[in-house]
Amino acid sequence: MTDRGMCLDVSTIRKIAIRFAARAKACQRNELYEFAETVNGRRVVISTDGGRIRIRKNKRGPKTKKGRNRYSTEWREPKLLIIYVVNEEGRMARKFCPFIDGTMKGPDAVFGLLRFYLAKLKLSMADRVLFVADGARWIWRRVPQLLQDLSVNPNRAYELVDFYHAVEHLGKVAACRKSWSPGERKKWIKKHKKLLKAGKIQQVIDAIKLLCRGRSSKEFRRERNYFLRNQHRMNYRTIAERGLPIGSGAMESAIRRVVNLRLKGAAIYWHAATAEAMLMLRSYFKAGRWNLLKSQSVTPTLNAVI
Repeated sequence: MTDRGMCLDVSTIRKIAIRFAARAKACQRNELYEFAETVNGRRVVISTDGGRIRIRKNKRGPKTKKGRNRYSTEWREPKLLIIYVVNEEGRMARKFCPFIDGTMKGPDAVFGLLRFYLAKLKLSMADRVLFVADGARWIWRRVPQLLQDLSVNPNRAYELVDFYHAVEHLGKVAACRKSWSPGERKKWIKKHKKLLKAGKIQQVIDAIKLLCRGRSSKEFRRERNYFLRNQHRMNYRTIAERGLPIGSGAMESAIRRVVNLRLKGAAIYWHAATAEAMLMLRSYFKAGRWNLLKSQSVTPTLNAVI
């Protein structure tokens, strides 16, 4: 800011960023802002997943010789969400900027954010709704209630486990057969990947059960149960025929751009409050919705509630 006659140190810039994000979050909590667009008649894709960043916590006790606080760092999982619209070919519509946001406060908090955005976007008026994610149980335990709270027509809503995560688990199944050569594993994976994409999930499950028969290893049971638990979320052929994506690549890209390229790295540690603020700021920036964030932060009526 020196080119404008202002000299701000790092501490001041940090405080401005945290305050800016805090105002936007207060606007969300009090629902003081309406979106100019909705998803009425559109095909909507929703996803959520977690990343990894390190949080810094000061330790009790004496300071260092230089007078600095001792601290510990631990890995924490920020939760991110993405909401976007696709065209008839199942590709992201470029004229509709996605909504990306994140939080450090856990699964319930990220689903609270989803509920806020989707209600504002009038999700109940969407033509089709797809919730796609990996097989994490914390996600799928909350999805039915979310769609019910938003009055989404069950006949227009679909749940899907990301195809490429499912293929990754096929690889884990094949890896459990220690007696197989690399070529045999590759052949088995290729065959059942095609069956999976063709919507023949029952044949895939039968093949996995056959491999597991007579074996009691935890790895076999875990992978078998993964497919049994998510088989109703693996209708890839049906989803593709309805013009919807079968993967969560947009979510993976969001985690990379928001978290991995800025918040995660060697010797990068964050205080929890700063990480929470940065997740929101970077999410909006990378989604191309910085002007929306500014509008939330400078809402005049916000001053009465903060």
